[in-house]
Amino acid sequence: MSSLLYDDRFLSDVLKSVKVIAMVGASAKWNRPSNFAMKYLQGKGYRVIPVNPGLAGGEILGETVYENLASIPFGYQMVDIFRNSTAAGEISDEAIALKDEKKIEVVWMQLGVQHNEAAQRAEEAGLKVVMDRCPKIEYGRLFGELSWAGINSGIITSKRLKR
Repeated sequence: MSSLLYDDRFLSDVLKSVKVIAMVGASAKWNRPSNFAMKYLQGKGYRVIPVNPGLAGGEILGETVYENLASIPFGYQMVDIFRNSTAAGEISDEAIALKDEKKIEVVWMQLGVQHNEAAQRAEEAGLKVVMDRCPKIEYGRLFGELSWAGINSGIITSKRLKR
């Protein structure tokens, strides 16, 4: 079963290998976390496909919105779940069923989203699983984008300099 402790190399390898992400629970509202994460990831070169049954057929950030994972007419490597933990089980099962057809390699559950049984089923099916993490945050942390602000770099500190 997947642990919530992930090696940085594992996370960076996942983010380097993925090119197309199906984001389940994407929102058209500019101030929602899923919209912000989608825009950020697009800016880093990922193609992010929004999945939201209530908005299917519309458009979010230049991409057509699909009803579910099966209705996306091309392959994608990662399913990013921006739904609650309960919904993550069904979405993970859909990803497992489509993994060969759509070339899915990763099921990524957003911050606060954890479904241990679904993670175990996905891993047993050969998928990589990440839970309770945000790919936007992990990208910034792992690829040096946060260090310019002194975050997590050891450059800025509240401790006095030792002489």
